[in-house]
Order: sequence, then C-alpha cells, then structure tokens
Amino acid sequence: MKSEIVTKLIELGFLVSPDFVDFINDDVLELIKKKSKSDGPIVLNADLWKVIKDKDLPGLNWLEFDRARAIYEKGRDGKVYSSFLDMMCVKKEIVILDGVQDLENLEQTIEQRIIGQTKQKDLVTGNVTVLKSCDVQGKKRDLSDFVCFFKSRYESLSQILQSRENLKNIVSINKLYNRKDKDLISVIGIVFEKKLTKNGHFIIKIEDLTGPIDILVNKDNKELVEICNDLVLDEVIGVNGVMGDRIIYSKEIIYPDISISNEFKKINEDVHVVFTADLHIGSKDFYKEDFLKFIDWLNCKGGNEQQKEVASKVKYLFIVGDLVDGIGIYPGQEDELGIVDVCEQYNECYELLNLIRKDVQIIICAGNHDAVRLAEPQPVLDKKYAGKLYELTNATFVTNPSIVNINSTSNFIGFNILLYHGYSFIYYGNNVNSIRVNGGVSRPDLIMKFLLQRRHLAPTHASTMYVPDDKDYLVIDKVPDFFVSGHLHKTSVTNYRNVTMIGCGCWVGQTPYQAKFGVIPDPSRISLVNLKTRDVKILKFGGK
Repeated sequence: MKSEIVTKLIELGFLVSPDFVDFINDDVLELIKKKSKSDGPIVLNADLWKVIKDKDLPGLNWLEFDRARAIYEKGRDGKVYSSFLDMMCVKKEIVILDGVQDLENLEQTIEQRIIGQTKQKDLVTGNVTVLKSCDVQGKKRDLSDFVCFFKSRYESLSQILQSRENLKNIVSINKLYNRKDKDLISVIGIVFEKKLTKNGHFIIKIEDLTGPIDILVNKDNKELVEICNDLVLDEVIGVNGVMGDRIIYSKEIIYPDISISNEFKKINEDVHVVFTADLHIGSKDFYKEDFLKFIDWLNCKGGNEQQKEVASKVKYLFIVGDLVDGIGIYPGQEDELGIVDVCEQYNECYELLNLIRKDVQIIICAGNHDAVRLAEPQPVLDKKYAGKLYELTNATFVTNPSIVNINSTSNFIGFNILLYHGYSFIYYGNNVNSIRVNGGVSRPDLIMKFLLQRRHLAPTHASTMYVPDDKDYLVIDKVPDFFVSGHLHKTSVTNYRNVTMIGCGCWVGQTPYQAKFGVIPDPSRISLVNLKTRDVKILKFGGK
C-alpha cells in the first residue's frame, strides 16, 4: 500500500524522503493531493509532516524552504532551515518573502511577521519590506578585499550558470589540460581580456578560481562575433566548445541571464505605484511648480475626476536617487545652484514630500548627487545632512542598490522591486557596441536589459566606483519583478522576460554637464504602474 502511495505522490510531482515513509497512509495522500507542485513542497520529509499534518501554510515560499532543507542535508548551515520550521510551528498563514537569502534579514523578517515587532528600524514599514539592504561598513581596504569581492561574484554567478541545461560538462580550467583535443567541454569564467587577431578572430581570455584559458571565436560565426562585440571585462560567462592545444574553440557563449519561464505576477485589486527619480532640489533648474502639480495630483486635488480616482489608488511612491542637487558634484556646479547649502536642500525636500498624503508609502534611495559616499553600494541618506527627511512618518530609506518587496499578503508573496540609481549606465551606454549604435545613454532600456542578462549592475571594474567587500552586492542574485533606475534622466518602460524595466525621468532641466555626456532629459514625468494589470503609463506634469 505504501509503495502505491509513494508512486502516486511521485506522479503528483513530489519526492519522498526515506524518513517520511513511516508516516504514509491514505490520510497523507488526501492531504498532499490538496497541494500542487507549484504551491507546495517538492520534497516530503518527517520534519515537514510534523508541521503540516494539522496546519495549512498557503503563503509559504516552498522553493526557499526546499533550498534551505537541501543546504541542511548537505551538512552546511542549518539555521535557515530551522528558522522555517520554527516559523511554521508558530503561525499558520505566514509569508516568507522571495529573495530573503541573508540569514540575519530572514530571521528578522520571520520574527517581525510572527510577533509584530521591528528589530531593525525600517526593515518592515507598513506593507514595505526591505529584502536586500547593502550596508557595507567603512574600513581600511587592501588587495585581499578585492580578491574576496571578485571571488564572491564568480561563485554567485557561477552557481546560476551551473543550473543551465546547455552547460552540462563543466570542468575547472586547471583540469582542461588533461583533456584530449576535440573533447567537448564547458567552462565558467570571468572575462579577463578581449582582443582581435590579425585575421579578425576574437580571443577571449577567461579565468576561474584555478587559472586562465583562451577562448577562440571564429570570425565566420556571426552570432558569436556579435556576442563578443558586446562582452565587457569582468563579467562572468559560460562557454561550450571543443578543446584544442591549450585553447578552447568556442561553439556557444552563455550569459547568467534570466529564465524565460520567470513568473509575471499580478494581483486582483487596483493598486498603483509611482516611480520617479532625480528631483535635484536645490538646482536653479529644479521644476518646482511641476513637482507641486504632481503632489496635488497625488493628493487627489489635481486633474479631472477620472485622474483623481487613479491617484487615490496610488499606495507607493519610489524615489530612486538624487533627491537634491548636492554641493561640489562637478566643476562649476555652484553657479547652477539656487540653494547653496546641502542641509537646506534636504530641508526643502522634506517640506515638499511632507505635503504628500500619509497613506502613500515613500521609498527613498540615494544617488550620486546625494550627501553620501559615491562608492557603491551607497548607504541610506545621512541623518547629519538629511535628518529632516527622517521625520516623514511614511518614508522608508534604503541603500543603493536594494530590493524592496511591496503589497504582500498571507496569500500573495508580493512584488520585488530592484532599485539602482544607475551610476554605471553612462559607461555601458558609451562602451557596449549594440547599445552605443542604438542611442547610447538615451536608451536606459537597452542598458538595463544588458545588465539583467549579466545578472550584475556594474560588471566592469571601471564602470562605477565601488567598495570591495566579502560579498559583491551589485550581483542580481534574485530576479525582480521590477527593475527601476534613474541617473540618465530618460523615461523608458520595457519588459524583458517578465521583468518590467523602468527608467525614470527627472524634475530638472538640462545642465551643461549633462549636455557634455549627451544626456537629454525627460523632465516632469512619472511612471505609473497598475499592479492589477502591470500596465505602465507615463504622466507628464509640465516640463519643456
């Protein structure tokens, strides 16, 4: 009888652990039938049965549970797995939000959701949950920090690539030299060098933790040549090819990328989200009147009745960096300032944001004009300069970059929003061939797609200033539902494999510095998203 039930469970899409067999009976089968592989566990074991036999847990993230269990069974850290079990024993309808990989954040989120206490300020505010906050502490750095930084990047992206079906024969580079010529092999490495031979072929040198190897891409393989034209240094790629004499003849180059089966989430109610960036308050060119029109609309005081109704459904406002124009950002900036004290700039920002109705949750991250360090990841706004903003009762302050979850319920996991101001964008707009010839820095959509494919916000060492740490926080380790940026002052909305990519406009005119980099701004525009349909509308409140 047990053998028949195990067979039926396998047919339903479940794997049965040996320690679960003793619990098997007809009641077990009926209970498990109520779940499916998509909304239930993958592996059934004794620990799980002790919890779910008397409870239903519809909101649990079973994928993360199974991953934690697998890590525990491999003899590694079992704290996350234990936290899941403890959480399930305490409360029935509880949500573990997707993307909470960091143990400390996971435990804090569990504690907050169970007992309603906030252990870390701003981790959970209303229905806003910070899933990934990149709080890197200042300390003296040396060469070893850079080694750890790039090792972390390689390991994170290598793990993603190893799950690809078309990378089946992966070997470390130091073992390649024992392979025979014409053997089919797969390797994963960081791009160290890219050059053209005198005959027009590409030679790509990559390295993993064991050493380097050259990859030859024949000029007659047009598809691979096009990929090589866009390859940038320090990105992580997978390569399928044929072994030669201390060289690999490439047949395929594979990005970490996003799965084509990525879920396109929606909800059943009209909840709207507004995305904007680059206010640049303090600049003489700040469009204050337009911004006040936007606030009036958000407060349901502007526009016609239909527009007011839409505004009343806005529950979240994201401001993705550069709240103020700052001081000394570039030579001659002082001549462009209307407010010459950065604290006064933030005070003016507070006065404006404080006008917004309090049931709108405001999520704020820094940009390169804000009074924080320029190196990424950037911390939350400094209270020394922006202290007045912290008096906003409806504001959540996050690092740049960060991942924020909104609108979660006991039956819905919520939407994950990846926020990155976009300081690296100008580098890729000017240096990636396919982007440069199709608009360059005027095409944030192409840049964002490029970075999602690399699963990294700034893969090239020279593309942004960064703080080397034992973890590379610019890796896109979790696939978001929305990827939102600013910096280029261009409005764009596109979809890539069910990730909505939004480039935010600005609230300032073009400065001579922007003109130098070819940035033509889209002022006084916001992106309005309906979470029920995932439709995005661009609303304009003035500008030129």
